[in-house]
Parts: sequence; C-alpha cells; structure tokens
Amino acid sequence: MKFTVAGDMLIQRRIPADYEGLSEVKRYIEKGDVRFFNLETTIGNGEFFANQYNGGSYLRAVPAVLDDAKMFGFNMLSFANNHAMDFSHDGLMATKKAVDEAGFVNAGAGANLDEAAAPSYLDTKNGRAALISVVSTMMNGAAMAGRQSRRFKGRPGVNGLRIDEHIEVTPEQFKVLKEITDQSHVNAEFDIVRAEGYLPQIEEGKLVIKDKVFKEGDRTKYVTHPNEADTERVLKAIYEAQLQADYILISVHSHEISGTSKENPADFLCEFAHKCIDAGAHAVVGHGPHLLRPIEIYKNRPIFYSLGDFVIHNECIPYAPYEMYEEQNLTDDATVRDLIFERSKGLTRGLMRDKRMLQSVIPYFEMENGELKSVELMPIELGFDKKGVGLKGNPRVGVEFGIIERLAKMSEKYGTEIQINENGFGTVII
Repeated sequence: MKFTVAGDMLIQRRIPADYEGLSEVKRYIEKGDVRFFNLETTIGNGEFFANQYNGGSYLRAVPAVLDDAKMFGFNMLSFANNHAMDFSHDGLMATKKAVDEAGFVNAGAGANLDEAAAPSYLDTKNGRAALISVVSTMMNGAAMAGRQSRRFKGRPGVNGLRIDEHIEVTPEQFKVLKEITDQSHVNAEFDIVRAEGYLPQIEEGKLVIKDKVFKEGDRTKYVTHPNEADTERVLKAIYEAQLQADYILISVHSHEISGTSKENPADFLCEFAHKCIDAGAHAVVGHGPHLLRPIEIYKNRPIFYSLGDFVIHNECIPYAPYEMYEEQNLTDDATVRDLIFERSKGLTRGLMRDKRMLQSVIPYFEMENGELKSVELMPIELGFDKKGVGLKGNPRVGVEFGIIERLAKMSEKYGTEIQINENGFGTVII
C-alpha cells in the first residue's frame, strides 16, 4: 500500500489549474493509493450564521474548492479541526454533506459522536485503508459531538480528544496558592456547589482554582495526558477497523505544545500516538500548528507530529462576522482589509509573515504486510517571498529552502535519521 499525506489545506479562494509548480506536486501526490489532507475550512456560500466562537478566524470556502483538492489528486480528508464549527452545527453538517458528495472518504465529524468517531474506508487496487480522525484543539468544549441515547438525538460536532492536565507545584508553592485561594474567596461559589453535591470532592494534595488543577509534587511542571474516555473511543475504532481494513491511518489536529517552542508536540499527543500504534494503527498524521514538527518512527510505523501547511490563504476571507471586528475594536463599518491590517499590525505579524508556516513536506511512504518499507519527503514552499497575493499560499517544490535539513534536526531527538537524496527530497532511514 502506498500513501501520500499532506497537512492543512487552509483554502479560501480557487486555485488555478495551471499555476507554476502544480504539475510536479500533483504527480507526487498521485503516487499514493491513499492520498490524504486536512481540510482547514468550512464549505458553504455564506448562508449560515457565525458561531459565537471561532477557530482563530471564520473560515469558509465555496464548494468548488473541493474540485481544486481533487485536482491535486487527493481522495481522503479530515475536517475535524478547530474551524469545523466556525458556522455552528449547520455549517459543519453542510461541510460534511459537501465532502461526501464530492467523493472524499472522511472521518472525525458528523451528526453525532458515534458517526464522528467511526472509521471510514477507502478501497484501492492495493488494499483497503481506514481513516480515524480526532481533534484536540477545539474552539471550546461545545464543538464536541454528542452521543445519541435511546430517548435523545445526538449532537453534531467533532470527534474530540480532550486533554487531562494539571500543574505540579512544590509544597511551598502549593501552600501559597492555597492561601491566595482561601483569602480571595475565588472558589467560594464552587465550594458551595461542591458541598451541595453537584461537583465531586477534591482529593487530598490537589487544589482546583476555577478550572485549573494544581497538585503537590517534587518540582514545578505542566503535565498533560490524553483523556482516557476519548482515547478508549479511538482505540475501539481501531479495533473495529482491524477487521474491515488492511491499513489504519489516524489523523490528529493538535496545536498544543510542550515547553516553549511551537515545534514541540505536547506530551499528551506523543502518548496518544504511541497508544494508537500499540493498538494496531499503521500511521499517525498530525496537523494543526501550521508548521512542521518532528517525525518519529515508532515500532516501525511513522508518526508525523505536524505536516504544516499544504495551502494557506489565511488573509483571503471575503467578509467577516461582527464578533471578528469587535475582537479588534472595530465596527463592521470597517472593511476586511481594515480588519486584517489591524490584526496583523500592518501586515507585520501573523502566519503569513513567518516563513516556517509556508514551508512543509509531503511524505510518501510504502508499507507491505503491515511493515514500513520506505518514507520519502517532498519539501514544499508556499510562496513566502512572492509579492502578489494570488501567487502566495499555493504549494511548489522547494528543495532550496533548507526544509529537509530543519526537519531532520528537530527529528533527531526522536531517534529519526533523515538524509537528503539525489533529487533534494528527504529519505527517512528505516
């Protein structure tokens, strides 16, 4: 089985079928039997109201952009990401309908949690592949789909991977936090509700301030684990897919970090990826933070912690809801140009000003009898230095930008060796 996988397609305008660089990228993607990407937008014609919350912007593209995704050769996608609910439940379900009708195998979002969590299947000449998709970076908890019951209809949303987190502090720090909490009465309302039996009691050695949990420990650190119930739901889907498919692909949309660098995947994500492969998944494909993160080969199966951007049209939204203007202290008498200029401080900051966000790779890997045989990495560049808006944001081969070298360096600590081959692409040493 052959796979080509790409990161975020944050598409907000049509992509010309003859732009310079398309043909080489297209040929490479089409080498795969399974050809996957993350659709980082909703699909619609402006008919749905905007959610109170958004994934960073209100992203919406016309249905015809799915033809552009087909033009690249893709046949599988996820849109379970932080933008899936930008236009609430109606926008999510319209996007689901559009990608279904366009013929893309997709997973991770649906009319209820069981639908969103279920594997989807792609039949190819070399076998059958399953896709299971989750998202840890949700606009808020309400984005998560709800499970149906015997009496209640389920709630549309995404297959969420919640994060169990706490802050470990020293005994001295814990004592100070306890004093501040007691004297400020910040928890008074929660204490009353807890005494009434509507919240669980707090165990010894733990302090909850609003929604933040502190525990006594030997040193100060931020601790994260994947939510047990959400993880078990994914592992059950892997168990199901093992009967139905030859290979299982896990898609994870995660912005969260470890430490102080955006390139570092969060601890819970590494733990979750390992658990998926331990349970029988063949590859984990990460996306979300709009830049490359390390590659790990775990039990001879690849984990791509983030593949960055495949397409990025972040400043090409045609119009925006009132809340987005309000966030920038503007009224909707302002133009979208005013909005973008205010948010980016005169086009001096943001995703489009960081070249890392416009540099990525497209992995092509082959597996046989469940074992990884090879991994090649096509470096792509999205026109960071291009002057025109229409020339920026679409992928081209970028062997001259040091992309593979940078990815190789960050992957070293995961035990992954990446070499540059004769055509300037990367080769992962298996």
